[in-house]
Amino acid sequence: MNICLIGDGLASLTLAKNLINKNIKVDICYENRKKPHFDSRTIGISKDNLDFFNKEIVKINQKKICKIKKIEIYSEKFENEKVLNFVGKKELFSIVKNKEIFKILNSNLNKSKFFKKILVKDKVIYEKILKDKKYDLIINLDSKNNISKNFFSNKIMKDYSSFAYTSIIKHKKIENNKAIQIFTKIGPIAFLPISNSETSIVFSIVNQQKNITEKDFIYLIKNFNKKYEIKDFSKVEKFKLETSISRNYYKHNLLAFGDCLHKIHPLAGQGFNMILRDIKVLSSIIQNRIDLGFPIDFSICKEFENKTKHYNFLFSIGNDFIYEFFKFDNNYKNNYLNYLLKFFSKNEIFNKFAHRYADRGLFIE
Repeated sequence: MNICLIGDGLASLTLAKNLINKNIKVDICYENRKKPHFDSRTIGISKDNLDFFNKEIVKINQKKICKIKKIEIYSEKFENEKVLNFVGKKELFSIVKNKEIFKILNSNLNKSKFFKKILVKDKVIYEKILKDKKYDLIINLDSKNNISKNFFSNKIMKDYSSFAYTSIIKHKKIENNKAIQIFTKIGPIAFLPISNSETSIVFSIVNQQKNITEKDFIYLIKNFNKKYEIKDFSKVEKFKLETSISRNYYKHNLLAFGDCLHKIHPLAGQGFNMILRDIKVLSSIIQNRIDLGFPIDFSICKEFENKTKHYNFLFSIGNDFIYEFFKFDNNYKNNYLNYLLKFFSKNEIFNKFAHRYADRGLFIE
């Protein structure tokens, strides 16, 4: 069995490791495109997805993970009053640095005899890959290449006209297992613990007409920070915010995946979790074919679409609704929504649904 993955991002490496664990030969074809190195980027992984990652992909060193047991949500509109609060008996999710996951995946993949990386020097090679019968399945995870433009350009798009700014603060050592989200008048700020002395910050600025400077960013964070005794900021980095949902999932044995399939606002930290849920579904479909002695072929693409498309659509729209809800709330003049949120935060059914939504998405097992 031979599978070709196009693109060498985090989703591609994660999927590749899952496939070679099944003794499937995997080639990653990638363009030597200049990529931003987000040293300050972190990933929030739900408990269910982390269990899957450790079991079916590769085990992450526990020392590299920070387990989050509380989530508190505040609103600047109500003078930074707490409007939502989630507490788990165990961890709600875990935070790990992007570069740590890249490092462990690359290290493991490079040791495997089933894995090979191929540099795309001429874009004509894509035509050869699609026409050649070398691969049982071709999975495109690169949203910027010709394959995406030719086969998966029909998308539901939303441009937030905004950028997310990220940095890591070093601070005085504290017990640091609580994530904090503050909805400010200019956008949400997330404080995501990495360790007892480091915390990642993601600040998504709404309808930004011009870039803010690093000095402006640091000033804003210091103004909203009520918890940390900050010693230093890492380099401030930024990335564009948008939602995109592909209407087309596949063409013959070519399957869209990762960013090519869906991108969402980082508000709820669910982008990579959506990808891991997709990998879990695809992995199960492929494993079932292997167990039954059936071939890996184009029919997998249709089965994957049937099992994920409606859930991915609803989850993406739901994530956007949360963003628009709090954006609207910040502009609303009375306190009704604040009272409503406080009511829901004390409601047991709502809390169970919120925990389930964050951990496993909308999938019904």
